[in-house]
Amino acid sequence: MTSNTTRQDAAVADKAILAGHAYSDERHLAARQSIYRWQHPRYDLPSIVTEELADITGTIADIGCGNGKFLDYLRTHRPDLNVVGLDLSAGILTRLPAPVLVADAQNLPFADHSVDAVLAMHMLYHVTDIPATIAEIARVLRPGGLLIASTNSDTDKHELDRLWSTAAGHILGLPEGPARVSLSSRFSLEKAPGYLAGSFTDIRTRHLPGTITLTDTAPITAHLASYEAWAHLSGVPFHQTVHHATDLATTVIETEGAFTITCHGGILTCRART
Repeated sequence: MTSNTTRQDAAVADKAILAGHAYSDERHLAARQSIYRWQHPRYDLPSIVTEELADITGTIADIGCGNGKFLDYLRTHRPDLNVVGLDLSAGILTRLPAPVLVADAQNLPFADHSVDAVLAMHMLYHVTDIPATIAEIARVLRPGGLLIASTNSDTDKHELDRLWSTAAGHILGLPEGPARVSLSSRFSLEKAPGYLAGSFTDIRTRHLPGTITLTDTAPITAHLASYEAWAHLSGVPFHQTVHHATDLATTVIETEGAFTITCHGGILTCRART
């Protein structure tokens, strides 16, 4: 994973970019999710989350629920729960059945201690103020309530980072081009426990490493192109770089038989202080 500039970090948390472009619909999110079809081992994240919620009853708030991947699974497999989806973008909520709410994670529409568990799946790196958002989650959780958050490691998908900077360098005539924007770097697996410790106890990290092996460049192209909302920060012609990166990946597949990506995500669980 690359390290962002201050300007890139600000853009990753820019509400206008998030609601108006990056997640105005599910297209870019679905592209990033789809690359995991080729991961080994495969992890069924909704099933893992449901296992973590085994002793939970009552109300679950899925903050930054996106295209409803976890909402749909929980409503099917835990119909006893009252699962509420929330997202900053009205557009991405369009197809999801109620109850779903347009809401900012830093100002949740719940009373104090009224929620039994919160999901924050691959989204806490998008909030403007991470400590304030974590404190807000703790406010709405009952004492001992469960928070499940997910993110990626600082080492996640470094092959795609290298592919991008190589392609960008070729276009600019440099040995190495500018790094691509990282979504997870503000709240990575390595940084997350430090953020959570202020409001939560019993913090546990479940690492989910794997390898993505591709013999077709289409998933690579779709993944890189899904960062289009931050194209203005790439320091290089965005679509031209995506196209050239695809050509470079094609060469790797032709010469080595596959393009391999090392991925490292994870899930953190913790309890609100009593």
